Amino acid sequence: MPLLQILRPTLPILIGASIMLTLSMGLRQSLGIFMQPLTHGIGISVSDFTLAIAVQNLAWGFLQPLAGALTVRFGFRAIMVTGAIFYIAGLTLMATAQGLISVMIGGGLLIGLSLACTAAAIAMSVAARAVPETVRSTVLGLVSGAGSLGALLSAPLGQMLSAGYGWRVGLAGFVVLSVAMIPAAWFAGRVDAIPLPKPARDDAGGNSAGDAVRLAFGNASFVVMTCAYFVCGMQLVFLSTHLPSYLAICGMDPMLSAQTLGMIGGFNVLGSVFFGWAGQRWNKLALLGGIYVLRSLALAWYFMLPPTPASTLLFGAIMGFLWMGVGPLVAGAVAEMFGLKWQAMIQGFAFMSHQLGSFLGAFGGGLLYDSLGSYTMAWRIGVALGLAGGIVQIAFALIKPSAPPMLKTA
Repeated sequence: MPLLQILRPTLPILIGASIMLTLSMGLRQSLGIFMQPLTHGIGISVSDFTLAIAVQNLAWGFLQPLAGALTVRFGFRAIMVTGAIFYIAGLTLMATAQGLISVMIGGGLLIGLSLACTAAAIAMSVAARAVPETVRSTVLGLVSGAGSLGALLSAPLGQMLSAGYGWRVGLAGFVVLSVAMIPAAWFAGRVDAIPLPKPARDDAGGNSAGDAVRLAFGNASFVVMTCAYFVCGMQLVFLSTHLPSYLAICGMDPMLSAQTLGMIGGFNVLGSVFFGWAGQRWNKLALLGGIYVLRSLALAWYFMLPPTPASTLLFGAIMGFLWMGVGPLVAGAVAEMFGLKWQAMIQGFAFMSHQLGSFLGAFGGGLLYDSLGSYTMAWRIGVALGLAGGIVQIAFALIKPSAPPMLKTA
C-alpha cells in the first residue's frame, strides 16, 4: 500500500507535529546569530550568553522526562500548547532584555521548559503513535526532516532583521513566528484520540512509570545509547551557539553564519529522511554510532583549516545531513525496545544525557574561548569525545545486534 494512503487519516497530526517541531528547533538553533549584538547591546559577556543557552539545555533535558510522563496523564495536546505559550514568553523576555537576568530567564529557563514540551522527544512520540509500526521509522524521518526546515526560515530572517533594524527587532520577528506553534500543537494533539496498541509482553506498556524507568536503565543497549547521546548534544550545541561567533572572529561576512545555519537546516531534511528510511532496514544503534564518527571527522577537517565561504557552506551541508538524523533513530529504537506508552518519558531520560553534553558544548565552549582566546581546544575536545562515543556505540551495536521492525514482522 502506498505510504501516502497509509498516512492520509493522520496527516493533520503529522503536519501539526512537524510545524511545531520545525519552529521550536529552528528558532532555538538560530539564537546564536544574536550573541554578538545582544552581548554588546546590554553589556554582558559571551560566557554570560552561553550560560543562558546552557541553562536552556539543562532545563530542557531535565524537564523532558517529566513532560513525557505528563503526556500519559494529561494528554499530548495540553502539554504541547502549554509549551508553545512558554516559548512565546521566553522570546519576548529576550527581545526586551536589559540585562543578564532577563536573558537567563527568557532564553534559558522559559525556552528550555518549552522545548521539553514541543521539541523532538514529544513530536516523535506523537508521530510514532499515529502510524503503524511497519512505516514508523520512515515516518519519523519525514517528520524530523520537515522539522528541520525552521532554520531555513528563521536564521536568514533573524539575521536580516537584526542587521537592518537591530537585534531586538530580530528577536521580535522570532516572537511572531513562534505564535504559529499554538495551532500546530493543537492539531498534533489529535493523537490523544488514537488508542495505544495492546502492549507486548516484553515492552513497558503495562508498567507504572517507575517500573518503566527501571526496565529502561536495566537494558544495556539503552544505557550505551544514552551515554553516546551525550556526544551528540555537545557537538551540535557547540556549533549552533559558537559558529556565528567563530566566523565573526575570522572576519567573515555576518550573513555567512545565517547562510550556514540555513544550509544545515536544508541538508538536515535530506539526512533525517535518509536515516529514517535506513533505520527501517538496518541496525539503528550502529547507524547512530556512524553519525557520531562522521560528524567528528567533519569537525576536525573544518577547524584545522582557515575558513572560507565555500568550505563553511560545505561544512554546513555535511553537518546538516548528519544533524537530526539521530532523531528518528533514537525514537525508533526506544519504541522498539519499550513500546509506545512511556516512549516520551524514556526518550526524555536519554535526552537528559544529550542535554548534559549540550551544556558542555555551549557553556564549556564559552569558558574555553574566554580563557584561551580561541576555539581550538573546544573543537579538539569535541572531536576526541565524538570519535570515542561513536566507536563504542558501533562496537556495542555489532556485538548485540537488533533486528529492524520489518524483519521482525516478516
